[in-house]
Amino acid sequence: METFDLCILGAGPGGYAAAMRAHDLGKRVALVERGRVGGAGIHSGALSSKTMWHLSNDVFRALRTDRGYRARELEVSYGDVMAEVREAVDERRALLEKQLARLTAPSAKGGVVTLVQGDARFLSPTEVEVKGTDGSARTITATSFLVATGSTPRVPDGIEVDGERIITSDHIEALPTFPKSMVVVGAGVVGCEYATIFANFGKTKINLIDRQPRILPFEDEDVAEVVATSFEKLGVTIHRESKLKEMRVKDGHVEYVVENPRGEKETILVERALVSVGRAPAIGGLGLEAIGVKVERGAIVADETRTSVPNIYAAGDVTMDVALVNVAELEGRQAVERMFGLDPAPIRYEALSAIMFLKPEVASVGLNETQARAKKVPYKVGKVENRLINRYIAMRETEGFIKLLVAIDEPHRILGLRVVGAEASSAMQGIAFLIDMGGKVADIETCCHPHPAIPEGVQECARAILGRSILKADVFGPDRLLHCAEG
Repeated sequence: METFDLCILGAGPGGYAAAMRAHDLGKRVALVERGRVGGAGIHSGALSSKTMWHLSNDVFRALRTDRGYRARELEVSYGDVMAEVREAVDERRALLEKQLARLTAPSAKGGVVTLVQGDARFLSPTEVEVKGTDGSARTITATSFLVATGSTPRVPDGIEVDGERIITSDHIEALPTFPKSMVVVGAGVVGCEYATIFANFGKTKINLIDRQPRILPFEDEDVAEVVATSFEKLGVTIHRESKLKEMRVKDGHVEYVVENPRGEKETILVERALVSVGRAPAIGGLGLEAIGVKVERGAIVADETRTSVPNIYAAGDVTMDVALVNVAELEGRQAVERMFGLDPAPIRYEALSAIMFLKPEVASVGLNETQARAKKVPYKVGKVENRLINRYIAMRETEGFIKLLVAIDEPHRILGLRVVGAEASSAMQGIAFLIDMGGKVADIETCCHPHPAIPEGVQECARAILGRSILKADVFGPDRLLHCAEG
C-alpha cells in the first residue's frame, strides 16, 4: 500500500494543473491516468480539433480568389493533415511527460508527482485501487482526492456508434480520407466547429441537424445568424428545427431520417455521420456513490470544488458546470489550495472568456443580451460592424461585428463582450480582466489601444455607448453598421 498527500484521478487539464499546484506546495502526489497524459485537452479534443481548424483555414485562404493571387492544383491529403495534427498533439504531450519525469524525484523546489497508469476505483474515502492494463493491481491511500476524469462524447438513445460510419469526435483521426458527405448531429459548439473544419477543406458536403430554431441557441440571435449565413456560403445544409427520427448504416453508407416542424420526413444518404450532442462526465466505474459522493444526472455535485465527502474534491467536466479547459485548470488549482488550508479567491465565472472556432471565429466573455434579459439585468449595448474597423478592412475579413454590454446605470459597469470575426479572441482578455475587477465603460474609452487592432472596435463600442464615438450612429446607424441600444 502506498500513501500520498493527494491522489488525483485524471491527468487531463484539470488534474495536471492540480498536480503542479500541489507540487508547488511540497506535496506527495499520485496522478492516476487510464489513457494518455493530457486527456481530451489535447487528444481528440481541444488541441487536436483546433490544430485541424487552423489547417482548414490555411486551405480555405489558399483557395480564395479575391486576394490578388490564385492557387492552382492545390492538393489536400487527409492523411497528411492528420499527421500534422498528431505532430502538434505529440509536441504538447512530450512537454507534459518531460515535466512529469523530472518531478518523480524529491527536490528542494517542491513535492513529488508520481504518474500511475491504470483504472481507478474507490475502496473507501481514503483508498483507491488502480488496475493496470497488465492485470496488476495496487492500492493507493491518500489524505485528499481530486476527481478530474473529464468527459466523453454523449450518444443519444437509438444511435449506434460503430466508430467507422457513425462516429464521434473520438474517431475523427481514424478516418481514412475526407468523406464525400457527412451529417453532423448537433448544432452546439463542437458540432459547429467540425462542420466548419470539414466545410473549409472543401472536400465534404456537410449537413447539420439542429433541433432548435437556430444554431448556437445559447448565443444571441445576431451571433448565430452570422455563423449560419457563413455556413450556407460554405455549402452547409442546416436542417433547422428538425428531429432525427432514425439513423442506420446501409450498404456502406449512413441513412438518416429527419422530420421538419411541419411533420414532413426526409430520408438522406451520406458517407459518414458525426454525432456531436455534447459530452457526459467520465465517472462510471469510479465507485463514487458507494463512498458517499453525491451524483446527480450523471455529474458530481460540488460546492466550490468540494464534494459531499469532505476530503474528496472535483474539477472540470465531471461537474458539468462549465466544460472548458481553462475552467478545469482553474478549478483544479483552486481545489488543491483549498484542501491544503489556503484561502483562494473564488473563481469569477462571469469573467471567463471562451472561443468558438467557427467561420467566422466567435469569442465571448461575460453576459450576452439573451442572458442579460433572462437575468433581468438592465443594460446598454454598443455594436460596431467589422466593416468599420481598420484591422478587419486591412485583413479583407469584414464579416461579423463587435458588441459590448454594460450596466444601464452609471458608471456603466462592463457586463460582457461578443466578437464575431477573424482573430476575435485577441479582444477578450482585457475585457475579462476589467469585468473581474469591476471595470466600467470609461476604462475602455480612455485606454490607448494599439492601431490597427481589433480591440479598437471594442473601444468604439464604448464610445458609442457614451455618445461620443468617432464614427457617428446617425450616419451609419440606418445601415445597422453602428448603433447603441438599451435592453
